[in-house]
Amino acid sequence: MTHLWVRAEQRPNEERVGLTPEGALALIAAGIRVTVEESHVRAIPIDGYKAAGCEIAPENSWPDAPKDAIIFGLKELPEDGTPLPHRHIMFGHAYKGQHSGRALLERFKAGGGTLYDLEYLVEENGRRVAAFGYWAGYAGAAVTLKTWAAQQRGAECSPVGAYPSKDALNSELLAELDAIEANRPRAIVIGALGRVGTGASDLCTAMGVSVTKWDMAETASGGPFPEILDHDLFLNCIFARPGTPVFVPHEALAADRKLTAIGDVACDPDSDYNPVPVYDRATTWDAPALRVATNPVLDVVAIDNLPSMLPVESSEDYAAQLLPSLLTLTDLNSGVWGRARDTFDNHV
Repeated sequence: MTHLWVRAEQRPNEERVGLTPEGALALIAAGIRVTVEESHVRAIPIDGYKAAGCEIAPENSWPDAPKDAIIFGLKELPEDGTPLPHRHIMFGHAYKGQHSGRALLERFKAGGGTLYDLEYLVEENGRRVAAFGYWAGYAGAAVTLKTWAAQQRGAECSPVGAYPSKDALNSELLAELDAIEANRPRAIVIGALGRVGTGASDLCTAMGVSVTKWDMAETASGGPFPEILDHDLFLNCIFARPGTPVFVPHEALAADRKLTAIGDVACDPDSDYNPVPVYDRATTWDAPALRVATNPVLDVVAIDNLPSMLPVESSEDYAAQLLPSLLTLTDLNSGVWGRARDTFDNHV
């Protein structure tokens, strides 16, 4: 019997999960055994999984799971260098030149396990079967607006946290913006036609911020793109890949510009293809914005688990997208799983 083991997330500020109790019930009905670890942070309570018929395991017990279990989580594993003998479903961040990716692949190679990277679960046409993109864009735009608001007060962005709902986030942010006498900023979103860009644009619209929407047609020339510097906010919603142009070059730091806040929602600072090479590390919930220039000011928001700011909405949305693929776990040799394994084999 195919055995799916849903692990607790071990990364700080990560409350999401890729399977809801309703989804677990569907998997069990399809003949898949489901184990769910307890978690002191997961946004969806364990009681729902118990009621669905899942087996419950202690938090962080996945290393001792049966070797034939498929371990399912979202964010990265503890970087302890241990070999990985299981099959893992997760975001590996290992295939685009990330410096930490090689170490992860070496752990799989040493243990004989396999990575089914969630970013590379794709249909035959290359489209991802599930993504957190919309809520990443939504939350990323919110934090970038918070950063701009802090600049207007002569301050830096305060720590951020998870919200019980998007309505709670919107109410707080609207009040923060309304307290500022300045006009709303102008934003430019690149990747506006995708899920990430749609979420970023929707948040801006909800806050009364005018949005210039760019996508592939507007960036096909390869740059430079001086129009970006004429906006107050720039939201990068295009994932780094070979051939991605540079949107904000390093010389922009000293340029005459209106741009004071960048939200790099894609957040690949250690990728060789980073289209916003004015910063070199991700930011955090405790320190959301990295100041990369002071005259004029330029702050970069680059938080790599933005959807966890809205863990309930993002979990339910993502889990619904992914469930049809999870229902095919009984055949790992074809379809989305076969393609994901081939991608792993090629990189290893």
